[in-house]
Amino acid sequence: MSAPIVAVVGGGQLARMMQESANALGIHLRALVEAADGSSAQVIPDHRVGHPDDDTAMDELVAGADVLTFEHEHIPDAQLARLASRLPIEPKAGALHFAQDKIAMRQRLSAAGIACPEWTTCRTREELTEIGQRWGWPVVVKWARGGYDGHGVAVVTDPADIASWFDDLAEGDALLVEEHVPFTREVAALLARSRSGECVAWPLTQTIQRDGICHVAMAPAPGLDPALAREATDIGYRVAAELDVTGVLAVEMFVVEGDSPRVVVNELAMRPHNSGHWTIEGSLTSQFENHLRAVLDLPLGDTRMVAPAACMVNVLGSARAEPRDAYAAVMAREPGAKIHYYGKGVRPGRKLGHVTMIGDDIADIRRRAEACARAIEADEKGN
Repeated sequence: MSAPIVAVVGGGQLARMMQESANALGIHLRALVEAADGSSAQVIPDHRVGHPDDDTAMDELVAGADVLTFEHEHIPDAQLARLASRLPIEPKAGALHFAQDKIAMRQRLSAAGIACPEWTTCRTREELTEIGQRWGWPVVVKWARGGYDGHGVAVVTDPADIASWFDDLAEGDALLVEEHVPFTREVAALLARSRSGECVAWPLTQTIQRDGICHVAMAPAPGLDPALAREATDIGYRVAAELDVTGVLAVEMFVVEGDSPRVVVNELAMRPHNSGHWTIEGSLTSQFENHLRAVLDLPLGDTRMVAPAACMVNVLGSARAEPRDAYAAVMAREPGAKIHYYGKGVRPGRKLGHVTMIGDDIADIRRRAEACARAIEADEKGN
């Protein structure tokens, strides 16, 4: 039996962590990376440097591969169409489109009766002014394509706040405008779906953001009404089936609690996702292993948790030139903490790695995991 070859587009930490599962399964991972010294290039021996709009680079990536998959959604539509006859592409272009284009996603989910924020589109400041006056300020405005980690998303009280966005719109493009949902927390339904349609879900995860970037992920979502948790997970299953997703799918949702509790879909990601990093230590099968299984159409692994609770905390920047200098103190204090380092250069707010802890009490392990992450972010004096 020859090792199956999975081609993956992307040179970041998601492909880097995918390599760990590929090693365990004896799967040959081949990556297209943006830089020879980037996060995934450091650990994936078979990599090519290039970009997904480069035909030659993509041809080299997929040569002899069994399947093409992604660690980000920024793949030109024309490239997907060009390669579609060469090998399976998972998720398929028809599904990936709804993670690439937020307006298309809102249209498709609304047509399927899946709860979303009230939404519309605008092309001019005057249109946005009319929407804000009609709905009431603030409103949320998003780029239809290309936004991530808080980029391309703005809470707007005056169209002047995003004046440059209108100047940057190409002819025929529009911005997505959504109601400002009065949510009490954010959750993510994380699922994996195979080519054959087998679908499994991990326990619902609560996420907490820092400056628009995921900071903390806790599973199962603590203190959430079980009925709302089931509703959110059921929405995840519906989205996976409706859009015919293959691989890992993250459905990020707002939870509105109170007299009329509800969940509404915020964003989609069709790849391993930050909200699921806890699954490496916290689940019988991680999101990275199940993504590989799913795109190769292998039976999916058990998603049950190995402890009652799991918490992941991202390391966002560091005051140290070399954050790993903090390891000795962190490991001595918390031998149960699992540190994942992404091999990136230090800059403020950048995702440099994450810390995961599992245990019986979510509040306790969150406190301890956050302390570990802060120690890596801080300077030698703890500042």
